[in-house]
Amino acid sequence: MSACIYEELCRIAGEEYVLRDEPMSRHTTFRVGGPAAYYVTPDRESLPGVTAFCREHEIPCLVIGNGSNLLCGDGGVEGVVVEIGKRMSEVRVDGACVTAEAGALLSAIAAKAAAEGLAGFEFAAGIPGSIGGAAVMNAGAYGGEMCDVLTEATVLTENGEICTLPAEELQLSYRHSVIPEKHYIVLRLSLTLRRGSREDILARMAALREKRVSKQPLEYPSAGSTFKRPEGHFAGKLIEDAGLKGYSRGGAQVSEKHCGFVINRGNATAEDIRSLMLHVQRTVREKCGVELEPEVKFIGKS
Repeated sequence: MSACIYEELCRIAGEEYVLRDEPMSRHTTFRVGGPAAYYVTPDRESLPGVTAFCREHEIPCLVIGNGSNLLCGDGGVEGVVVEIGKRMSEVRVDGACVTAEAGALLSAIAAKAAAEGLAGFEFAAGIPGSIGGAAVMNAGAYGGEMCDVLTEATVLTENGEICTLPAEELQLSYRHSVIPEKHYIVLRLSLTLRRGSREDILARMAALREKRVSKQPLEYPSAGSTFKRPEGHFAGKLIEDAGLKGYSRGGAQVSEKHCGFVINRGNATAEDIRSLMLHVQRTVREKCGVELEPEVKFIGKS
């Protein structure tokens, strides 16, 4: 059956876009994770065919973007991993409206918006993800969120239908949307920005970039903020107050630069990272009385 799966995926998506036993460490910003049985990078025409094939044959199918908010287990991923990336990354500007395919990187969209003198997306310039994933979790930083600019989304439903929804139907809230609950796959998003001074926009992006570099451990692989912000608290401060600054398990460490980040110091396994995250949660619960919820999504097998 495995040969049949590979051959059919190659027929649908193109042989050069289908990999077998592909290490997920190559596709996540943590740089850890075992192999995906099949790794497919479709374009907008072949994506519905790939998902329909998996659905019809009951093959597990996991859709990812830039892998910037994922922790993949050392045991890898069964079935098919579908990456919505460079082959679905077109960005268009029409007046103050920006339309981007789900695989477009936030940094690329922010740069294009700035070049067009469109303000309101500067907050996303330094987030290392794609816009499809950003919509799924209503990503945000420095006072801005996707819900501030998103107007509509075109999605592929679990039944294979393509429909366009107003942003309100996605029920965007802090690090949440109904997209995963309804098993939607984001295809394209429309943003409404506002006219501004190109120089001011670039200056704000530069200031935010400098802030990130000075305060975040960007020199190490990570998934960004590891935990969601608890109501009334900051996750990083709670972790530091619990005495965990610099605490490590194997190759994983609570960053000494910013305790809200768990980093891979170069030789971490997924189990190192997960074990450290669980220890952080348990310690903060015991010492601070606050439950930390992971912002990172766990996929695959341990």
